[in-house]
Amino acid sequence: MVAHPSIRLASSGLRATIEPDPYQDGAFILEVDGTPQSHVFVDHPEELFFEYVRRIGHVIDSVADEGEPITAVHLGGGGLTLPRFIEATRPGSRQQVMELEPDLIDFVREHLPVQRGANIRYRYGDARTVVAKLPAGLRGTVDVVVVDIFAGARTPAHVTTLEFFTEVATLLAPEGVIVVNAADGPGLAFVKSQIATLSAVLPHVLAIAEAQVLKGRRFGNVVLVASRRDDLDDWMPRLMARGPHPAQALSGVKLAQLVAGAPIVTDNTAIDSPTPNKTIFQTVKR
Repeated sequence: MVAHPSIRLASSGLRATIEPDPYQDGAFILEVDGTPQSHVFVDHPEELFFEYVRRIGHVIDSVADEGEPITAVHLGGGGLTLPRFIEATRPGSRQQVMELEPDLIDFVREHLPVQRGANIRYRYGDARTVVAKLPAGLRGTVDVVVVDIFAGARTPAHVTTLEFFTEVATLLAPEGVIVVNAADGPGLAFVKSQIATLSAVLPHVLAIAEAQVLKGRRFGNVVLVASRRDDLDDWMPRLMARGPHPAQALSGVKLAQLVAGAPIVTDNTAIDSPTPNKTIFQTVKR
């Protein structure tokens, strides 16, 4: 692998760079516009490092029996960490990755190769446009849709709305789940609105994050899970136990109390997610 490969992405003009993880030999970090987007352990794709990605991995572990192949759709490609994880833990799964930046996927696959034989299809373009054009045969069959869309450090407004999540929900199998990575700061105004919006689309929603983040005391990632399945609450003890710690999970009445009064986001009211302080992403280099 070329040391610190880098590319200027044609669509956004942002710079993507792959650097060695200073703390874990054999692992790499994909940065876009200076923001860490993905952590990839090529030889051990079953190992997840970023806190919120580990939480999403635990949700994926819960959607079906251990090792059972699933159908997954990833909105946002990044370093393909979760597609690699699913292929490693659930061989034979069918996966689709939607990514705005074709050259980002090419860059990642060149320098951080995906497992041979993985059944992953790549589709390029804006997530809303691509989802709307997906084959009819895919609708109603997807076990997990991962929504992890960032332009640099922010989630674009048009993929946070009632209209967007309503379209995404048409992909779900009866027991399928939508998993959203939502980043927010003190007060959690953005996350609360995302919970209200998901709750208007699907009947069961839970939120899990590091405790101080979910209490709205510091910036961080909150993993939101939404589904039609009525056993979603039963997942919470397992999701909490598997960490990372400390963790907090909310659903039902407690989640409703958290988001009380938060507006449902529509195409007419949506704004980008808040901008984090750059110091959040500082790392110590060896």
